[in-house]
Amino acid sequence: MGNECDRESLITTEILAELALTRKEYDQIVSRLGRHPNLLELGIFGSMWSEHCGYKHSRPLLGLFPKDSDRVLVPSGTENAGVVDIGDGLAAVFKIESHNHPSAIEPFQGAATGVGGIVRDILTMGARPIALLNSLRFGPLNQPRQRHLFQGVVSGISWYGNCIGIPDVGGEIGFSPVYTGNPLVNAMCVGILRKDELIRAQAKGKGNLLVLVGAETGRDGIHGASGLASRVFQEQAELRSAVQVANPFLEKVLIEACLDALKRYPDSIIGMQDLGAAGLTSSVVECAGRGGGGVEIDISLVPRREEGMTPYEVMLSESQERMLLIIKSEALEVIKAFFEIWDLTPAVIGQVTDDGRLVISENDCRVANLPIDVLLDPPTYQVSGEKPEGLTELQEADISFVSLDPLNAEEVLLKLLGSENICSRSPVSRQYDQHVGTNTIIESGAADAALLRVPQGLKGLAVTVDGNSRLCHLDPYIGGAIAVAEACRNLSCVGAEPIALTDCLNFGDPERPDIYYQLEQCIKGMAEACSALGVPVVSGNVSLYNETQGQSIHPTPIVGGLGLLADVANHCTASFKNSGDLVLLLGKPHLSCDLSSLGGSEFLQVIHNTVEGQPFLDLDREVKLQRLCRRAISEGLLNSAHDCAEGGLAVTLAESCILGNIGISMEQAVVNELVPSKQGAALFGEEQSRIIVSLPKANLHHLEAICRDEGVEYVQIGEIGGRRLRIPGIIDLSVEEMNAEWGSGLEKLGMVGE
Repeated sequence: MGNECDRESLITTEILAELALTRKEYDQIVSRLGRHPNLLELGIFGSMWSEHCGYKHSRPLLGLFPKDSDRVLVPSGTENAGVVDIGDGLAAVFKIESHNHPSAIEPFQGAATGVGGIVRDILTMGARPIALLNSLRFGPLNQPRQRHLFQGVVSGISWYGNCIGIPDVGGEIGFSPVYTGNPLVNAMCVGILRKDELIRAQAKGKGNLLVLVGAETGRDGIHGASGLASRVFQEQAELRSAVQVANPFLEKVLIEACLDALKRYPDSIIGMQDLGAAGLTSSVVECAGRGGGGVEIDISLVPRREEGMTPYEVMLSESQERMLLIIKSEALEVIKAFFEIWDLTPAVIGQVTDDGRLVISENDCRVANLPIDVLLDPPTYQVSGEKPEGLTELQEADISFVSLDPLNAEEVLLKLLGSENICSRSPVSRQYDQHVGTNTIIESGAADAALLRVPQGLKGLAVTVDGNSRLCHLDPYIGGAIAVAEACRNLSCVGAEPIALTDCLNFGDPERPDIYYQLEQCIKGMAEACSALGVPVVSGNVSLYNETQGQSIHPTPIVGGLGLLADVANHCTASFKNSGDLVLLLGKPHLSCDLSSLGGSEFLQVIHNTVEGQPFLDLDREVKLQRLCRRAISEGLLNSAHDCAEGGLAVTLAESCILGNIGISMEQAVVNELVPSKQGAALFGEEQSRIIVSLPKANLHHLEAICRDEGVEYVQIGEIGGRRLRIPGIIDLSVEEMNAEWGSGLEKLGMVGE
């Protein structure tokens, strides 16, 4: 290696544990290098071979996802985000990422930097970020620590997003005791670019320069990828240094400067990459790998905000708001002068080589020399999965007791409307600026998906995130398929055709056979649903080791969906609108549901404090239903569409009444068909593949005709009007009564005011 500094060949077990490497992996590194690595080199391997960066347990499974379509412009997994063609020379760029462990330690900064990181993933493709979404999970809000985490995370998300001027238009939040030790913070971002302006994260062309732009490098975030995200989490105060510190005002400048530079100097900028997990290490290594060459850097040239930083600290720092540009050497002075106009001082830290190696020096001292291909080729593991103990008993549990208990449907409905997982999220969403940029057509909470206007045209983009961990806990395969189906159903309910998905797979320790079983089965179920619905997975993230003191979270695959409307004006929301409109249930010819539909439901959890049962999904029925809904909206037949999901039919009707501030009366003949012992299942069962729609009476015959054409069953259940939800003999509640519970649920649980 020539003039090597700080040579260290005696690696302790403690050092390996800090880097989330095993002794066997260390031996493999030694074998492939033909020598012992020094401490810096080992730190680089620890990051690049971490679960977070290397996908050691998930990479063999991720290949099961369908990844191609006529719209996909960048192969999944080859870049920072997915890119899909939306026509008219434009492309949408989107991805979802996790920031779970940092948010558990420092909720405000953990969530804020999660937003900043996902925004830069979109920016690095050359796209302008236009929307944010998030998916959050916490323990019960009656616990002070959970309220602290919840409020900190929401504040961090709103602060960062509002400061950088990107609307946060949607998301979902769930609560369960299984997240008490491991909250989940998944952030999604969507961007737009012209297809011919797409830039790749690549370092190629011998002699081209590596230029850092943005924040100076500090000690924050060291071991974020390997120490936090790639091992079982234990809450420790000393890990706070592994959480990055956010500066959204600098990020806003960075966004505008980088987009402007790409527009002005497209022939001078070869590649661009953000510095996220593993910081400078992953940024330069991944760029070199994509470019097929090598890189040589001098870290003494890296601007630092703290004195005395070692090469190890500089290379592994995850300081935020930093971008790496690969530029032609002859363009250096022009690029430097340009960024200085933006009050950014670019720093040349190295150059591209053609030897396939990462060579790091500090002044005249070479401190690392590693082969790029080895760094990008971590070992992979396939555990023999085993069905979790007791799962069969949960699936086969007898839940017929719910038909024996006297059902006070009004009391149950009000309790569900005010419960943690169903009540209004407006105390959260009103903290987000949802309309900055003026492209938001449907904001969070008004429909099953948010809707954005594509600038300079008639088209619209629908976006959503969804996932039901209870169903995945009870049956990972079916639960995974339902996560995909429901995300696509959300898009279809606003009238958008689902065109691509991104996913964030949140699981426990994959080295445990029962957790690996959950991971494998969820991915297989998701893959089957993607194939049936014709949507590829174009990007994503895997967050494993969400486990504390032997307690794992439920398997929580979160699916982010992107849908396209030809005309943004032709859409639906969830609210009932006009007195006299008819209400239909699409997907079934009657209201009755088997008791099995209560399996894994909010009803069982909230009313009976149990999670058991067997989820079910008919993908053929799902495909037909969604196609019908989109067709009915595109033909202008519907005034509203709302997916039957958590809380079942009664909650869906109540939400549409509350959102529209108008009532509905159900037809007596429909109610007469309900068997008393199955009323609970009919009202609160969560059978899949059902949508509540409303429409003018004049449109009924047309809708009935296309239902027959598409092979979708339906039942006319009532008429909109008045100020009450009336199900004769069962429920008679005013809109005000329902809204009082639904609208104040989070405040009553202590979400605000502390």
